[in-house]
Amino acid sequence: MDIKISEEIKTLCPGAELGVLLYSARVAASSPELLARFDSDSSELGGRYTLDAIAKMQHIASTREAYRALGKSPHEYRNAAEAMLRRLVKGSGLYRINNVVDINNLVSVSSGYSIGSYGISELHGPVTLRRAPEDTHYAGIGKDSVNIGFLPVLYDDEGPFGNPTSDSRRAMIREGSREIMSVVYSFDGADGLNEWLPRFRELLETFCGVSEMKTMII
Repeated sequence: MDIKISEEIKTLCPGAELGVLLYSARVAASSPELLARFDSDSSELGGRYTLDAIAKMQHIASTREAYRALGKSPHEYRNAAEAMLRRLVKGSGLYRINNVVDINNLVSVSSGYSIGSYGISELHGPVTLRRAPEDTHYAGIGKDSVNIGFLPVLYDDEGPFGNPTSDSRRAMIREGSREIMSVVYSFDGADGLNEWLPRFRELLETFCGVSEMKTMII
């Protein structure tokens, strides 16, 4: 896939990098083994942090700074990693969706990176991370309308489909045999991506039977 970061994002957020995984997977309900790992790690993370400490985690803090640089309030629009960790600290737990999304969310809360996974069959043309214009909206997963204005947003030829806070319904991961693109949003360079992309890959291979995968850093 042709994936790039816009010059505007590079200028306003010079640490912006995307960790990308491209793979095929059989999307289904998570196995008991994955759910046990999911619950164990979630419980450990929920007891490790306080609400105040979450916003200071390196990758979460850099995402918050990127939102400010782009003109979006990180308090009103929390990035997904921060929002999910806050749920864990409060004891609310995380939703269980399917094996790919559950691994996506497990890596997100473990690393502090916001991550989106997208069905490639729903994407058309080159993909660009760029700042959405003011008052841009799309239909979100579980939400009628998400205000994505001034967020760093992935676009293809059909328009916006994903960002570090809330993804669109269009490219959401559905059950069945799927071609998938997972995107790790970094705003503090590639060092952490070099650590976490292999971990992400290992979990997909272990719990989703993924055997062939292409990874890259944009």
